Amino acid sequence: MGFNDEVYKIVKSIPRGKVVSYGQIAVMLGKPRSARVVGWAMNALSKKHPKEAAVYPWWRVLNAQGRISIVNQKVTALDQKVLLEKEGVLVTEKDGSYFVDMKKCQWVA
Repeated sequence: MGFNDEVYKIVKSIPRGKVVSYGQIAVMLGKPRSARVVGWAMNALSKKHPKEAAVYPWWRVLNAQGRISIVNQKVTALDQKVLLEKEGVLVTEKDGSYFVDMKKCQWVA
């Protein structure tokens, strides 16, 4: 199994209403300095598996500060906020960015 597939396996297991950080996924994979590579894997998901992208709850992955940091032309930070809120995750806005309280919502495997 390749690195990206390992990332997707973890993402698929994140429970509804919980979130993780890119760095947390990297640590779970035994690659603690690979948060950025996890981000690239997440970005590649929509390109490599466009029909399957909805199967993987990508919206549950945030940066280490709990900020929605998605940069995508097809899916926006607002889209991610809406998906999180549908799961009961409280998302706040500060200085034009959206945040989740990681202390309250972070999934610990």
